Amino acid sequence: MHPDVAKLVEAGRIPKPLGERLSQLAPGNFCIHKSFGAGKVIDWDLPGKKVVIDFEKSAGQTMELQFAFQKTEWIPSEDFRAKKIEQIEELRTLSKSDPLALVVHLLESHGGSMTGDALEKELSGTVIPEPGFKKWWDATKKNLRESRLAVVPQKRTEAIVLRSGDQSPAEALVTAFEASKDIKGMIRALEAIAADIGAFDQDVDALKRLLGDIDEGAKKAARVQLGQALQLVAARDEVIGSSKALELDPTAVRLSDLLLSADPVKLAEEAGTLPSGRQRAVYEAFPDAFGDVWVEKIVRVFDRVGARGVTEIARILLERGQLPALVTHLRSSIARRDLGSDALIWVCRERKTASAEVFSADVGASILNLLENDHLSDGPRKTSRLQSLLGDDKKLLIDLVEIMDINEARNFSRRLLDCPVFGDLEKKSLMARIIKSRPETGELVNGNNARRPEETLLVSWESLEKKKAELDDIIRNKIPQNVSDIKIARSYGDLRENFEYKSAKDLEKYLGHRRNALDKEINSARGTDFKGSDASKVNIGTIVTLTDRSGHDVEMTVLGAWDSAPDQKIVSYLSEVGKALVGREVGETVEIRDETTEEFQPLTIKSIRPFNP
Repeated sequence: MHPDVAKLVEAGRIPKPLGERLSQLAPGNFCIHKSFGAGKVIDWDLPGKKVVIDFEKSAGQTMELQFAFQKTEWIPSEDFRAKKIEQIEELRTLSKSDPLALVVHLLESHGGSMTGDALEKELSGTVIPEPGFKKWWDATKKNLRESRLAVVPQKRTEAIVLRSGDQSPAEALVTAFEASKDIKGMIRALEAIAADIGAFDQDVDALKRLLGDIDEGAKKAARVQLGQALQLVAARDEVIGSSKALELDPTAVRLSDLLLSADPVKLAEEAGTLPSGRQRAVYEAFPDAFGDVWVEKIVRVFDRVGARGVTEIARILLERGQLPALVTHLRSSIARRDLGSDALIWVCRERKTASAEVFSADVGASILNLLENDHLSDGPRKTSRLQSLLGDDKKLLIDLVEIMDINEARNFSRRLLDCPVFGDLEKKSLMARIIKSRPETGELVNGNNARRPEETLLVSWESLEKKKAELDDIIRNKIPQNVSDIKIARSYGDLRENFEYKSAKDLEKYLGHRRNALDKEINSARGTDFKGSDASKVNIGTIVTLTDRSGHDVEMTVLGAWDSAPDQKIVSYLSEVGKALVGREVGETVEIRDETTEEFQPLTIKSIRPFNP
């Protein structure tokens, strides 16, 4: 402990743990900052609670002690990053005389592992001239693999792991697997084994010992961590596939076994989180798991597995001559307006090839329907990528309206103009593309059929007050705090590498958008208590009793634009269900999507009564 700090501890002015941390920031010590890189403490002012640090990317940086506690981490003087500050020439000489020693030293300073990208960031342009880095690293990487000092994966984004001790490379890999405390650790260890399978050419028995542990781990994980179990078994299969001496025991758990025992919804959710290669292995196991009905099973999860999963499933069906089944599924889902965002993106991107048969006017309606429903929900945005696609793909809207008749094109254009998701400039840009392809739609923004003013939103007083409170909090608290945070972050210097500054600016952009959106919504809203609603037919402020085919009754309350509460069977009149109900009378049958199965079911209106708040 630094002598000046020890006095404060002895006097009882600060606790010992704080004193030890404070001593790490004493002049002459080294530290690391996420944005500024490594640094050496030059001076401190304990009474003034400030410290001066010479960082790689910001020399003479003055920081508040409390902020330095939070944002820096102590590193020893022998750490590679510390040596870059005061012994850079020695490191440059070492890079030429003994590249492997340089890389080992770097890995040791990072806990024994780091990705190829991180390694390049640490060396290129500082220790090794940037123009010659690739050539240097290709040669060093080859020597590193041959030396077996470290496990070097093929991908730059995966970790290079340093080996240690007197064990052989094969023994070290097996030990790393056996020391794994969870399924994720076992998966990482298997990936390292697959990347260095040659280490087991003379020691296959060591690898065979692991298969039983993998089997047991997969069976246990399948009950509570299906995604991890799928990853583990897929990683095991990769190892077996790369080793000529290994065979899978007939009783071992297979991907098809995990698929067969999994809940379909959970399977889709878990599979969608896996890397593309592992997802493909899972989907390729569907025929073994489900036999003759595998195609039916796989299309059911198609639009639930995320962007990577959608692409992989479509590719597998195409390769196996089963694309017609996917086309049938897509055509039905698009007609019902219940195709997910990722699946719609795939349909749009493949409109000239695999999805050509289903790319129709209904696709445009489905896109707008999904964007509107997502906008009205209070949860996180799920359709940002779909919205971006409309702007980024310059020909998408043109291709859409070209296959529409004139009425379809006008209706689509009118809906786009009324869609609350897009800003005014974005709408103008999108409409310009449509008008260029279908000039007759220009009358919607020019001439007699100009776009009508924005309609008033009917909302409950409670929901209106919530919106006003959120706007008030943004204006009074969040924006001023954000301005202060930007000012503080800017003082740290080098805005290009300043993480705090970038985060604060991102928040500034979000708060600005949110403030404008709330302003617009509140100004177009009219509060009501829903008293005196006309119950001769379904209206805003009515309770509807519906009967299904089996005679069971369900009640739904139709309220304001921001009043959705699915758990209480309260729907907004702007929601899909609300739009289906409003205007209907007793005795009429409506198609309502089931929340669990997402299938449409016919419900007959049994009675309508006013809502009494």
